[in-house]
Amino acid sequence: MLNVQADVEATEDRGNRKERVGQVVSVKNSKTIIVESTTRVPHARFGKIVKQIKRFHAHDEDSVAKLGDTVRIMESRPLSKLKRWRLVTVIAH
Repeated sequence: MLNVQADVEATEDRGNRKERVGQVVSVKNSKTIIVESTTRVPHARFGKIVKQIKRFHAHDEDSVAKLGDTVRIMESRPLSKLKRWRLVTVIAH
């Protein structure tokens, strides 16, 4: 099982890395999850609030996250062609 306390201590030493919270939309690949993150930003010209949806490929070493889970991911070194993020913790099932 994932040791959350040790993982939190390890992330504190890593400096300023981006973190995102999103929902798992795919678990089809081995040790990889696809996380969809939604942000609300104003349109550059018209100022209307619009949703931006981005998908991130994240490394999940122990295959802890399941489809539909809310997770926190953190930026990391390139792990493959598309994976630049890793799973920090599962927030909700």
